[in-house]
Amino acid sequence: MHGVYGAGRIINPLAARSQMIGGITWGLGQALLERSIFEPTLGRFLSKNLAGYIIPSNADVGDIDVSFVDDHDDHASPLGAKGIGELGAVGVSAAIANAVFHATGVRVRDLPITIDRLLR
Repeated sequence: MHGVYGAGRIINPLAARSQMIGGITWGLGQALLERSIFEPTLGRFLSKNLAGYIIPSNADVGDIDVSFVDDHDDHASPLGAKGIGELGAVGVSAAIANAVFHATGVRVRDLPITIDRLLR
């Protein structure tokens, strides 16, 4: 995967790159693995902790390349920097869903994207 971000002035490139790689990994998990099952009768989620919650590991994630557009923003802060927080996760699920649609012709609109949802 390759992510390109206009995130203002990057003060610490190594930390910013690592933050974006983590965000992309998070988005990959949202798109393909993570699922919270809601129990409507009791009005709560069935999983009470993270023990059974599947998240991506190193083996699930391929190469991730991150680039930043030189985007000094005087309106964001005096340094021209912006908060990047969860920016890396934005759009990852949509990009994967579009790739799945392009490959299969099936539009999946619910996450995670699973084989059973492709076969419906």
